Parts: sequence; structure tokens; C-alpha cells
Amino acid sequence: MRGTVPGPIPLPGGRRRRAMAGGVSVAALLLPLLGAAPPTGPAPAPDRLQRAFAAAAREYRVPPSVLLGVSYLQSRWDAHGGAPSVTGGYGPMHLTDARAALARASSHHDAGAEDPRGDDARPALRPAAGPAAPALPARLTTLPAAARLTGLSAEALRTDPAANVAGGAALLAAAQRTLGEPPSADPADWYGAVARFSGADDTATAAAYADDVYAVIRSGERRVTDAGQRVELAARPEVAPETGQVARAGLRTVPGAGTECPPTVSCEWIPAPYEEFGDGDYGNHDLGDRPASQRIRYIVVHDTEGAWDGVLNMVRDPTYVSWHYTLRSTDGHIAQHVRTRDVAWHAGNWYVNAGSIGLEHEGFLAAPDAWYTEAMYRSSARLVTYLAKRYGIPLDRQHVLGHDNVPGPTASAVPGMHTDPGPYWDWAHYFELLGRPVHPTAGKHAPVVTIRPDYAANRPVYTGCASAGEPCAGHGSSEVRLYADHDEDAPLIRDAGLGTAPTTGVNDLSSRVSTGQSYAVAGRWGEWTAIWYLGQKAWFRDPPDAPAAVPARGVRVRAKAGAESVPVYGRAYPEAAAYPAGVPVQAVSPLPYRLPAGQAYVAGDVVPGEYYYAVTFTEDTHRVVRGEERYYEIQYGHRVAYVRAADVEVVR
Repeated sequence: MRGTVPGPIPLPGGRRRRAMAGGVSVAALLLPLLGAAPPTGPAPAPDRLQRAFAAAAREYRVPPSVLLGVSYLQSRWDAHGGAPSVTGGYGPMHLTDARAALARASSHHDAGAEDPRGDDARPALRPAAGPAAPALPARLTTLPAAARLTGLSAEALRTDPAANVAGGAALLAAAQRTLGEPPSADPADWYGAVARFSGADDTATAAAYADDVYAVIRSGERRVTDAGQRVELAARPEVAPETGQVARAGLRTVPGAGTECPPTVSCEWIPAPYEEFGDGDYGNHDLGDRPASQRIRYIVVHDTEGAWDGVLNMVRDPTYVSWHYTLRSTDGHIAQHVRTRDVAWHAGNWYVNAGSIGLEHEGFLAAPDAWYTEAMYRSSARLVTYLAKRYGIPLDRQHVLGHDNVPGPTASAVPGMHTDPGPYWDWAHYFELLGRPVHPTAGKHAPVVTIRPDYAANRPVYTGCASAGEPCAGHGSSEVRLYADHDEDAPLIRDAGLGTAPTTGVNDLSSRVSTGQSYAVAGRWGEWTAIWYLGQKAWFRDPPDAPAAVPARGVRVRAKAGAESVPVYGRAYPEAAAYPAGVPVQAVSPLPYRLPAGQAYVAGDVVPGEYYYAVTFTEDTHRVVRGEERYYEIQYGHRVAYVRAADVEVVR
């Protein structure tokens, strides 16, 4: 519906905004809607955010469904208390002001000094810190642009959800004008503007983003936000957007040929170089023939600990490390670097590397007030679903691992293993998007539980995000803390492999379990549940009105009758007799852990003893060594581990 556009009117403090019908300033209506209530005042009404969307849509003549759909894909309508995302995006519209946010995040780090290859047959690879990120692209500076369009201060756009929504509406309206399109009341006419709002500089990513927004518009959504606001987008199944508009947006075409991605995501090929350096040295991955040569069993989820452009510089360095895919936070764009048939150097454990695909997500582990966008979660879930179907990988937490679930391959490697993506990755939501939500699969008193706290309400205290010993900002978490007794004043569970006293440090995994992980029940006491963990009975609070776990089914293994304990391994290597001439025998060395008699652990796959020998640039000497020995993968602690099948028996 067309109409005249009123001119700007002055606002208090010298700001200028366009007026709404009747001459009332939109700021006068929007800014009070969600301003912080006084400490002793009433909480905001639960429909205020919904009204803010309606007011901004009227002011900027954006269809409400378009504004709500874009915001849902950015943040699921959450405000995150004014805290930025991992790429400096603020508020329900994820308006980006990344310079300050990324400068602050540069002080955060993922503790760990692991050898990313984790292969004893070669010298340890110790990559130096990556290069500094280049200048910020436009997609990371939309908040200043919104400030110019609205006349609102950057502070208001960062901290006031209503102002943030207005800023997003202004950006959508500006994108529509740039495309030469009228401010139509029909949401189908806004496809190009939605695509440009993504900030993507290529057609495929912008279109994939817009397709996601319109999928939300057609299906509808409703939820209660992190601030207790009830927001609803009514389903509009009849909306058929004008997809041809994206071709007129002046965006580049990405080189997607040859990538291994589903058609529902945007993917480009940015190869990790495979080069020789002389003296037998080469990088930054190994050629393989998977799955013909060996099964791909795992998908490993990482975070980048750096911004997109700087991370791409790292993977282009032939002397550095590698991974298969990188995912961008702002819009979910994917870059593939290594063919899935080849072995990337990413997980710090050669057995896992040889049987896995590594995904790096743009973000920072120890930035607790940061959050990942819905666009990246969805893009990642689509990629993982595609890879899992292609390679027969089960969609559970014993096959979709965090880097922090990968075991140290040897005792000496345990303390240096990485801890990303950390406690702030929302595993529950991720598995919902994978189509495998974490829910009860057994009766109330089942002998197995799967960890499943309420992410938003579960807010354990972590320390060391910005400086040693200092509390991190409060934030929802996927992880639950473990104690030596059913008392929060009891000592934390100790990890013998680390050799240090357990702490609440954000990188200390000694006494933490994570959403989706399953453990054998060791006892119950009132509102507490005990599990077998790292060879100990570990307790966590599990009250009926706010459960931290759900009852589950699962195969459990225990030490064979007569054994006091059995060894635990960080890799499932074959027996010495399996190695052919010319391939050095790799040690089957136990970790500094045991599986004691009387304890049980949830088992995943039975896996063969297997070793991929690949220490030369050419493939003529590469060998997959496979023995007779079999192992169970078990959920032993925060990380998975392996036990010899000959050492254990299944609990019946």
C-alpha cells in the first residue's frame, strides 16, 4: 500500500526521526516500550516486544511478517540483555557493531596447546597464533548504519530492544528503496530487501538467507524470549516471494562448483593448500580415500576463536592446520576447504581426525555474553544432516562431538586438548534443528540419563573469561556441574588426567557434563542424581521442577567379572601384529584413567582397531592398518574414550 512519506521531525537531544501518522514520533512510542524497568519497578508487560515490532513495521512501512521473520532468523527474537553476538550483533535484529565487540573478544581464548594432528608417527605440529583480522566488512557494521537512518544513538540500538527493532526496520526499508521497490504491504515483494539485509556479498548466501526467512513466515513461529516476552508470527503459507529480485541486488557469484554441501545452504570452495616444503615436510592436510578406505564416524564441532576473514587466512596457510568447513555467524554462509574424502588436521587426535569431518563455527568460547545467530545454527544443522546421511553417521552426541569431547590420544596430550565450542554452545537447540531433539526415551527410574538442562535457566558460574579468577558474565549454558557428594559445597570432581585441582574455570572440563551426553546412573538422593564419570561417582542437582537430565535408554559396559579395573584409551589402534612391513607399530598406550569394577559406562559404537599411516606427500605409502582388536567407544567423562571389547562386558 502506497502513501506519502512524512518528513523528519526533531527529537529530544537533537535526534531526528520520521513521524508516524498523526505527527507522533515513533521514538515516543517505541523507546518506552522495552526500556529497563527501575530496580523496584514492575517487569515489562509480556507483549511489549510484539507491540514494538508492530509499531516499527507501521513506521517504516515494512510488512510485520517480514520484520518478525528476519528477526527470528537473526536471534529468535531474543535481546540477550544487550550483549553482543560472537560477531558483535546486538538485539533482536542482530544489528552489528563488531569493532568494539571483536576487540573485547580478542582477549578471550580457547585454552589448549594440542598438536592438531595428534599423530605419534610425525613430529608435533605447533601452529603459531593466527594473523590479525583485516578491516571489518559492511555486514559487521549495520548498527552505525541504522543509527544514521533512525537518528537513534548507537547505545540505544545496542541496549533497547524496541530501538533495535526500529533500526532493523529502517535497514529493511532502505534496502527496499535501494532496489527500486515500493514499500509494498505484500511480504512477497520484500525478498530482495531481506536478501540484502543478510549482509552477504554473494547471491547464493543472500538467497539462502532469504529462503530461510520466508520459510519462517510460511510456517509461523511463537515463543517466549529470554526476557519473558511472548512473540508470535502467524503462519502465512500462501506467501510466494519474488525470488528474482536477488539477481538485481548487485552481489557477486561464489565459486560453489565442487563443494560437498546440501542445496539448502550457500557454500563456496576456498581450498586449504596441499603443498610440499622440502625435507619431507608438507601441509596442511593428508590425502585420503574415505569412505572407501575407512569409515567416517564423527563430525566434530569447533569454534574459530577468531573472525571470519582472519580464519580464512589461517586455513589458506600451507604450514598451518586445516578443517573441512567454516561457517559464518552473520548469515550462515559456508566455505569448504578440504574434501571430505581427505583427512584434515583439526581435532588433536589422529584416530579421530582419520575418521571425522571438522566444522569450524565463527565465534569465541570464552565470550559468555556472546551468542550464535540462528542463521548459523540452521546452516550448520543442514550441513551436518546432509553429511550424516551421506556417510551413515548417527545423529547423537557420541558421533556429533564438540572439540571438547575429543579425548587426548596419549596421557601426555590430555592437559593440552582444546575445550571449544564450550559451555555456551546450545546443544539442545542444535539437536532440535538436526531433527533429533533430546527427550526422555525411558521410564522414570531408568539406569541411564541424558543430560538436558533448560539452556536459558541453567546458569552455572564460570570464571576466567576475561581475566583469571574473575567471574564470567551470567549466561545460559548447556553444561551441568558435578560434585563429589550430593551437596553444592562438596568438592568438584577431579580429573586425574589433568593433574590439577578442579576449578570453575571456563576452560576446565574436570567436572562438567553437557547436553545430549548419556551416562549410567550410579545413585539418587533427593533432588540429586549420581553418574559414573572418570572412574568416580559424580553428583549433580536434578530437581523434579527443573531437571538437569532425562531418563534414557542406552547400552552400558562394565569391567569383565574378576577384573578390579580395566584400562581406558584415547584412541582405538590395532594390535602390533596387524602392521605390515614398512609401517611403524603405533603404541596402544592407556590414558591415566581406569574403568573400575562395579561401574558402568554408556557405550556407542563397537569400532575396529584402525590406524591411517600417512606421513608422505605422495599417496603411494599411505596405508589403512586394521586389526582384529575391537573397542567400545564410551562416554567416560566430558570426553569420550575407548575400552577394549575383550576387557568389558555388556550390562544385561
